[in-house]
Amino acid sequence: MPAHKEIREVGHSPQQLFDLVSDIEKYPEFLPWCIGVRVRERGIAGENKIIVADVLISYKMFREKFRSRVEVNPKTLSIDVEYLSGPFKHLDNHWKFEPHDGGTRVDFAVDFEFKSRILERMVSGLFDRAVHKVVTAFFDRADELYGVPVERNE
Repeated sequence: MPAHKEIREVGHSPQQLFDLVSDIEKYPEFLPWCIGVRVRERGIAGENKIIVADVLISYKMFREKFRSRVEVNPKTLSIDVEYLSGPFKHLDNHWKFEPHDGGTRVDFAVDFEFKSRILERMVSGLFDRAVHKVVTAFFDRADELYGVPVERNE
């Protein structure tokens, strides 16, 4: 059951990073292996925005679609992803953005398990590298959209 948690300090504002991660329809433009997103529904739960979306992932000969419920909390600058259907037994993903030293402390966690033991075995060896690549893609996209922070130029 792969799981990954990391905290990174990034030179962009919490609001910029929150907006970037919550804009799931743009994921195919910059996320590795993400080739499509289809929003199925949008709603509101209290102060939070709710998005139900299908994400299409493709890697070599594998192509999988999964559906998630994304809860976007603009007050706490947090995003929680709940798995609804697809190739996983479960998938949980959480983002939290907090101000820190002129930038943001990003708290990221993902935990999932495939239904298929074959997929589980294939992914387990690549998991840490793949997650690092995906998380880094968000920060690279932030640099592209908002400019490279001074501390990353050095």
